[in-house]
Amino acid sequence: MDVKTLCLGVLTLGEASGYEIKKQFEEGPFSYFYDAGYGSIYPALGKLLAEGLVDCTETAQERRPAKKVYTITPAGEAVFREALHQRPARDRIRSEYMVMFFFAQLLDEDHLRSVFEEYLTQFRRAAEHVRGLDSTGIPPGRLFARGFGRAFFEAAARYMEENRHLLFDGDAEDEETPDNEPMTGTDR
Repeated sequence: MDVKTLCLGVLTLGEASGYEIKKQFEEGPFSYFYDAGYGSIYPALGKLLAEGLVDCTETAQERRPAKKVYTITPAGEAVFREALHQRPARDRIRSEYMVMFFFAQLLDEDHLRSVFEEYLTQFRRAAEHVRGLDSTGIPPGRLFARGFGRAFFEAAARYMEENRHLLFDGDAEDEETPDNEPMTGTDR
C-alpha cells in the first residue's frame, strides 16, 4: 500500500493532524509493521485533499503555524475500502542489523556484541510493550495484528538468545540443531 492509502486508513480511526498521523507510525498501532515519515505523509495528505478524499480544517495556534486537522470523506472511505480488497504486495524486510550480522566476520567483536544486544533489546521491549497493551474493546483484526506482532518479536528474541553462539565463539549453546544450522550454498 502506498502512503496515501495508509493515511486514509489512519483517518478511519478519527481525525488527525499530519503530526498525529506520523505518531501512529512511530508509536501507535502501525509502528510495528509500517514506516512512514513526514516527507511522504504531508505530500500524500495534499494529494488526498486535492482528490476530495479528505477534508481539512485549520485551527490558529499562538506563535505557530495554523494546525491542519484532516478527516476522511465518504469518498475517501470508499477508496480505502476498495484498496483493502486488493491483493497485498509481498512483505519486504529491510534491516541494517541483518546486513551487519551477515558480514559479522568483518566487525570487531565488541561492536558486533553491542549491535547484537541493542537489536535483542528492541525485540524484547517491543514484545513487552505489546503484552502490556489493554485489549478491552479492540476489534478482532487489530487483536490479530497485535498478537502476530507479539509472536514475531518473541520469536525473534528467542532465536537471537538461542543462537548467539553462531556469532560469538564460546557463548552458550554448544550443539547445533537442524533449525539453527547456518545455510550453505548460495548464501555464502
